[in-house]
Amino acid sequence: MRTNLFHIVLLSIFLTIGSLKLSAQETGTKSIPVPAEKQKTTLPPAKKELDTVVRIDEVKVTVNDTNKKKKSGLDAIIKRYAEDYEKVDQVKKELELYNKAELHYKDIELKSGKIIMKYDTDEIFAGRIKDSLGNYSQYPYFKQGNNIVEADSIHFNTKTKKARIWNSRSDQGEFRIKGEITKRENDSVYYIKGARFTTSKNIEDPEYYFYTNKIKFVPGKKVVVGFTNMYIADVPTPLALPFAFFPMSDKATSGLLIPTFGNNNNQGYFLQNGGYYFALSDYYDLAVTGDYYTNGSYGLRFQSSYSNRYKYSGNVYIRYENIINGERGLPNYQRAKNYNIQWSHTQDAKANPNSRFAASVNLGSSKYYQNSLSMDNIGSRLNNTLSSSVSYSKTFQTVPQVNFALMATHNQNTNTQVINMTLPTLQASVDRIYPFAPGDGPKKGIIKNINIQYNVKGENRIATTDTLFFKKEMFENAKLGMQHNIPISTNFKVFKHFSVSASTNYQETWVGNTIRKEYNSDIKKDTIINLKGFDSFRTYNFASSIGTTIYGTYSFGENKKIQAIRHVMRPNISYTYTPSFEKYYDTYDSDATGKMQKEYSRFESGMYSAPGRNYSNLIGIGVNNTIEAKVRNDDENDPDAEPKKVMLLNNLSFNTSYDMAADSLKWAPMRVSTGTTLLKEKMNINVAATFDPYAINNEGRRIDMFNIDNGGSLFRMTSANVTLNYAITSEDNKAGNKNKDSQTSRNGGREDDLFGRATNLNDSRTSLFDEDEEDLSKEDDKTKGGFFNAKLPWDLRIAYSLTYQNNNRENKISGNSIMLSGNFDITPRWKMGFSSGYDFVQKGVTFTQLRFERDLLSWRMDFNWVPTGTNTYWGFFIGIKSSVLSDIKWDKRQLPDRQLQ
Repeated sequence: MRTNLFHIVLLSIFLTIGSLKLSAQETGTKSIPVPAEKQKTTLPPAKKELDTVVRIDEVKVTVNDTNKKKKSGLDAIIKRYAEDYEKVDQVKKELELYNKAELHYKDIELKSGKIIMKYDTDEIFAGRIKDSLGNYSQYPYFKQGNNIVEADSIHFNTKTKKARIWNSRSDQGEFRIKGEITKRENDSVYYIKGARFTTSKNIEDPEYYFYTNKIKFVPGKKVVVGFTNMYIADVPTPLALPFAFFPMSDKATSGLLIPTFGNNNNQGYFLQNGGYYFALSDYYDLAVTGDYYTNGSYGLRFQSSYSNRYKYSGNVYIRYENIINGERGLPNYQRAKNYNIQWSHTQDAKANPNSRFAASVNLGSSKYYQNSLSMDNIGSRLNNTLSSSVSYSKTFQTVPQVNFALMATHNQNTNTQVINMTLPTLQASVDRIYPFAPGDGPKKGIIKNINIQYNVKGENRIATTDTLFFKKEMFENAKLGMQHNIPISTNFKVFKHFSVSASTNYQETWVGNTIRKEYNSDIKKDTIINLKGFDSFRTYNFASSIGTTIYGTYSFGENKKIQAIRHVMRPNISYTYTPSFEKYYDTYDSDATGKMQKEYSRFESGMYSAPGRNYSNLIGIGVNNTIEAKVRNDDENDPDAEPKKVMLLNNLSFNTSYDMAADSLKWAPMRVSTGTTLLKEKMNINVAATFDPYAINNEGRRIDMFNIDNGGSLFRMTSANVTLNYAITSEDNKAGNKNKDSQTSRNGGREDDLFGRATNLNDSRTSLFDEDEEDLSKEDDKTKGGFFNAKLPWDLRIAYSLTYQNNNRENKISGNSIMLSGNFDITPRWKMGFSSGYDFVQKGVTFTQLRFERDLLSWRMDFNWVPTGTNTYWGFFIGIKSSVLSDIKWDKRQLPDRQLQ
């Protein structure tokens, strides 16, 4: 192990002893109460409880006395109880309680098998007692304020505040501490002899602990320790220090972050995640970490979290990597500079109900995740997009209500390196106004239901690439525009069962960029001239629809397993009228003679494209169906249980349209889609297909002839897609487990493990085991570490996709792949996870990752392996789980061989 573990041992002693206050009267601000599990409060009814005030008269002293006795006595009420007996001896000035004894005096609460209080000398003794078999029981439990100690015996002076405690046991944060002898000298100094501390749940028989023979502890100031040694399974290890001195503080403090050492094939030896933590304030912090590789590669990271309770919270993550492959001057030399910026901000809903600010930013180099050497990015290498959004919205509580929003968005394709941004987008709307309906009256009929809205949207769109991001050229081709929409709509019923809706929409578009096309005789080509300046166009349309709902139920009988099947059908017919806006189109000479002319619109390269030139008179036809079954509930525990509803087909829909204004190909292809859930709603199946009624010619173009008239079927299936998702665990009431790795989710990756799980070997808290799983430390000794015939927890996720294409009679499967991921327990302490898949079209295995983990109670051991592909790597880790000792670890890894892109 590395030598920096010595420093970690010292740090852990500091963190442990820094909060150790075993028998003082002062209450520490950072102490964590430990509940009394050994003895419960057993104060009896009033007839056994005695509030006693014992007064000791002042002792008279003669003149010849050389030693004057001080005034002694109790100055507060004592509440006490004992199951066997309680005795007050006025001669010895003693109060004795035996068997399940309790004593409450001032702020002191003491429970033990036996308690003796000498109120003449202000001393309290507490100890355990033996049962009939000679075993000790009823260990002392001492509480003063929030300070709690369990021990074998306690001797405490209520006046001088001095105390001596034998075999004390207490919890301080994540640590469990046991000291052979603890002595409190005064209000500010403690001495501990034979102390051992650990994060193990079993303080009596821990799998590891740190032992030191001498400790001097001054709360809030310093800790001085003697020789300290780490023990594993009660065997001393070479990890030891002769002595140490530590300053103390109850507040978060800045400090060094210990790096991880390793090596890989291309960059050589490295130090990763070393740096400095800045505890800037109670509201925000900053961690600066970096990596260094012996071939000159390096990485820098700045991470800050901030929070203001009941107002907002968030974090900022800035990452930069300079990666070098090969040797300078050789043909294989490569160098890549990549960066990534993440920002997440959330406002508390209670902070301001009428305004809200939110941010979710993930932008940077397109190849950052593909080239990154950090294990945090393993689950994100297959990401194809990066997206960001920063928004501010406000609602004005007027009549009508006005909504306002200002946002900036970013979308980046990591394959093409194309970036589309809006800086900014302005949106505003005025709530619905019913001009013909009374303010508090019902809205019935075609007239009273007429409503008007107003919406406006303004944008500044930027299309650029990685290489021009935030450079001068990026802003030169920005496009400005604004759209105003005034929709007017109404709805009403006809013939009681038919719902009718009608609407018209007026839209006015303002743009700041237009074009002009002309023929350039010098180069003998058409040229496009970009023009800047204000221009506008106006469009409108009309739409209406009528629909109803038809119910049908077929009963099989209450004695049948399937009692009934219910079919709900929702047919709908719509009509849309869109006029032609030819007035916004111009012509230009496309050759030198001027005889050949072409049409174009000056708005066609603008932000919102050109208005429609074709007149449309469209009738849409759609039918939506749901089919469900009523199934008998065969619950033996509840014979009167209601029947269950099972969905057979969810949203079986048929949609097509007919354009009355078209001169040919009036029917649009029919789209059919449906979905259902199976296996207790753990499997989702979705099917979609497109059917074209028209035939195609030898060139693959649609012709104005029905396919059935061309010797084919009624419809020609041009495409189809089937997706299946299945998630299951060993517990019937749970779906498949989700990957809780928040960094992968923030990177834009999947929340499940189908694309692999990010593996941060620098964080010992990252585990395959769920936090809510059964506590393994409570297992029976017969099953520890071995195979067992009881509970075998597991979870499995399957995703399957099949795509068929037949647009031009190619009749081929364009996509056919399956992905699987899961985790299962081999033994109570061994867990395995995997992520893999197979592409049946490309005939190859997709990204595969194998994960193994061994739970060692206070420790954890991991092995992660990607055996195939371009990202092959393996990593081994063993370390302490506790966050305060997370740097006590050892890891070895073989990183992927990165091919810089």
